[in-house]
Amino acid sequence: MRLLTHNMLSCNISGVTKGFPLELEVENFVTKEVPFNADFLKHMFPKIEWKALHDAAKKMDDNDLPEQADASMLENDDFLHKFHHALLELHLEEGALICPETGRQFPVNKGIPIMLLHEDEV
Repeated sequence: MRLLTHNMLSCNISGVTKGFPLELEVENFVTKEVPFNADFLKHMFPKIEWKALHDAAKKMDDNDLPEQADASMLENDDFLHKFHHALLELHLEEGALICPETGRQFPVNKGIPIMLLHEDEV
């Protein structure tokens, strides 16, 4: 699961009001090369919750992202490459996504987040 995906997911348990960002529990992650596309990154930047991306990248031993970012940084090629790496090339293979409100764990197996709810959570 890419960190792009992680940045778009939230806990949908009935009654949960603070289901984003999901915390990461990392058991195994891999880096997969993806072709660089600056236009895509510039288009996605406003949609990204930066703190969630920064914190998730740190959980995968990527300490290259700045703690804060703004649109002016999109003109910096070094920043774009770091953003690209964290957003698209880091993949959570095994672990869990944890609801910040309930602590409910959603497993990630072979890179696929299992977000199915139990009957009493719907």
